[in-house]
Amino acid sequence: MKKYALITGSSSGIGLEIAKILANKGYNIILTARRKERLIENSKSIISSYNVSCDYISCDLSDKSSPNKIYDFCKKNNYDIEILVNNAGYAIPSSFIKTTMENEEKFLRVLGISVIALSKLFLPSMVKNKKGKIMIISSVAAFAPPTSFLSLYGPVKMFMNRFSDSINSNYNSKGITSTAVCPGFTYTEFHTSNGVQKQMDSMPGFMKKSAKRVAKEAIADTFKGKSLSIPTKTYKLFVLLLKVTPKFLFPLLFKMLAGKKKSN
Repeated sequence: MKKYALITGSSSGIGLEIAKILANKGYNIILTARRKERLIENSKSIISSYNVSCDYISCDLSDKSSPNKIYDFCKKNNYDIEILVNNAGYAIPSSFIKTTMENEEKFLRVLGISVIALSKLFLPSMVKNKKGKIMIISSVAAFAPPTSFLSLYGPVKMFMNRFSDSINSNYNSKGITSTAVCPGFTYTEFHTSNGVQKQMDSMPGFMKKSAKRVAKEAIADTFKGKSLSIPTKTYKLFVLLLKVTPKFLFPLLFKMLAGKKKSN
């Protein structure tokens, strides 16, 4: 039986790197994102580079109907998804009171509701096959204190971590694992396209990681069945420090980290 992996937000960045690594492992790939031209280009590249099949469907996950469209596309083409990678995401770089409720709802749908919807749609066949892996690309923002911008980003990522735990609690016994992947600052198109490049540029070099490295560690942890993946030693330490540091010392912690020079 052919093995299939579905990756959302796979037009670039971490999603595309995950698709390449899974293709190299022999998985046939289903790409989905908004940019159809980029999906066509990536699909052709994966087919020629890894000798697997690769299909795509262009969808905007802020549209309520998109999860069902993706699921129906896979069912119609007999793509029995063994690995579901929920990677799609973006940011709203404005203060909470300056964003419209419509924009907040779209944001929550992409980062949260679509993850739940796709998991709900694809889990039954995974349970039937007694195997399946779900990867949810979260963020170290789930552990960090609130910021003056990206008001809902951290809270949604925290929710996704708990949702991933819920999948494990209910379906590990049926052969399913869910891994919440929490990368830190990563070199992708995310920051430029979402208006937060200034924040990315202000971070010290040792805190910026490549999408390829993040993807490699995320997949390794997913295949080990880990419930939580924090790629790179830098961010493992960062999250540990966030957990043990009193909130009033956070400014000192960030100043200390920014002063380091060596990359791990």
